[in-house]
Amino acid sequence: MRVSTEDDHWFVVQTHACSEDKAAFNLRRQGFEAFTPKYLRRRSHARKIEMVGAPLFPRYLFVKMNIITANWRAIKSTFGVSNLVCFGENPASVPDGLIETLMTSEDELGYIDLAVRREKFKKGQGVEIVDGPMMDMTAVFNCMNDKDRVVILLDILGRQVRACVPLKDIRSLA
Repeated sequence: MRVSTEDDHWFVVQTHACSEDKAAFNLRRQGFEAFTPKYLRRRSHARKIEMVGAPLFPRYLFVKMNIITANWRAIKSTFGVSNLVCFGENPASVPDGLIETLMTSEDELGYIDLAVRREKFKKGQGVEIVDGPMMDMTAVFNCMNDKDRVVILLDILGRQVRACVPLKDIRSLA
C-alpha cells in the first residue's frame, strides 16, 4: 500500500449490487485506500431478529488517491466496481473532512452508530401523534426501526395494537 500525501483526496466509486466489500478488497490489492462505511441494521427473518452490518451508502464506497499520479482509470475495471463517479471527465471528489468525520464516528467494531442521532424516546414512554391519519392520538413508544420510523403501541378498543409511523410524526407527552 502506498503512503498518503496531502494531494490525496477521497473519490466516489459505484459498485455492483451487494459488491461493496468485494470492490474494496480488490481496490486495496491494487494499492488504493478504500473505505466502506457501515452501520448495524435490524433484520428479522424466520421469527428471529438480529443486527447485521449493512453499507451506509448501498452500492457506493470511497477511494483515496491523487488523480494526477494515480492510475485511476484502472478502478473502472476492478472486480466489484461498476463505475467511478465522474463530473465531466474527472472523478467526483468528496468534500474535505467528510470521510474523516465518518471514520471517527465508527465504534470499536467498525460500525457507524446511527441510533445516537435518532434515539430520543425510551421504551414505554408516552407519545402523541402530531401528523398523519392517527393525528392527536396518544400511544406508547416501543422501538425504532432502521428507516426513521418508530413502532408504537396504540390502545384501540381495550387492546394494544402495534403501528409503525414516521419518527417526525410523534412527540413526547412530557
